[in-house]
Amino acid sequence: MNSSSTPTELRIHPEAYPAEKVIPFGTDIDHSEGVAVGPDRTVYAGGELGQVYRISPDGKHTEEIACTGGFSLGITLDRDDNIYVCNLSLRTVFKIDQQGNINRFAERVGHRDLVTPNYSVFDSEGNLYVTDSGQFKGNNGLIYRFSPSGQGSVFHAGPLAFPNGATLNAAEDALYVIESNKDCVTRIEIKSDGTAGDESMFCNGLAHVPDGLAFDANGNMYVSCYGLNRIYHVDPQGQVTLFCEDLENAYLCTPTNVAFGGENYDQLFVGLLGTRNLGWIELNQPGMLPRTASTRSVRVETRPNRRNDRAVWLELMVIIRSARQAA
Repeated sequence: MNSSSTPTELRIHPEAYPAEKVIPFGTDIDHSEGVAVGPDRTVYAGGELGQVYRISPDGKHTEEIACTGGFSLGITLDRDDNIYVCNLSLRTVFKIDQQGNINRFAERVGHRDLVTPNYSVFDSEGNLYVTDSGQFKGNNGLIYRFSPSGQGSVFHAGPLAFPNGATLNAAEDALYVIESNKDCVTRIEIKSDGTAGDESMFCNGLAHVPDGLAFDANGNMYVSCYGLNRIYHVDPQGQVTLFCEDLENAYLCTPTNVAFGGENYDQLFVGLLGTRNLGWIELNQPGMLPRTASTRSVRVETRPNRRNDRAVWLELMVIIRSARQAA
């Protein structure tokens, strides 16, 4: 455990970013949680009714390229620009190509059905790590790992406290996973045979309900927290500082996932669950380049279930209000 894992007081980052400088990006995006950026700087986002959006690099053109139904959570891309979407209501990871064809990539691993597939991340060899959050405050989350051929296995059996956003370090010898119900980031060693090794707390005190994270090229981490409209900066030693906060709920409204993009890959895009656009932060600090790889799946058709999705949305709003009242 890092000595920084028990902060005594919140420190402000010396280059803190004013919330009013967060730029709205894209239009008519239906309360997006997931956000990802392709190699051509195209931005992708999800919607609360299972929509998948493709947004031009300048943010001027937004198109819905697919709709799975359910509620789209984390989004990632493989090297062929296929889009992987974790779906909350349908308990499925979907794979969608650039023409909008929908494929069901995973809904169970062995005898286990997915419960709350939340976020996925590729390594450079084509293995896909997927967090399954379990129930909120249920302390029953775990992490799956899918091989390049699509074969799934349990990577970390948990129990984890609502594992959420995840990312690999540059060496790919550790997976960093948010535990939303502990307000922390956990580091899980990846052994040479691909199995999980030791785990430790990398940082905590991320009030409240951290959701997404991304490394920059220098090994600093940016963590978004939708409970209090915050983005934290965490240095390589695990020291936490507050980077951006929106007390007015006007510019950085319920931030969720984050992803680097832009012409020089030095802008931070933020999913904003409480608005109909993404957030765009002029970070001017290059991000760590994403890893993408190809996998396979079988095409299926799905239908939306809008009534259940609205119930999920209301449940999320209750969670957000509870987090803010606890602050």
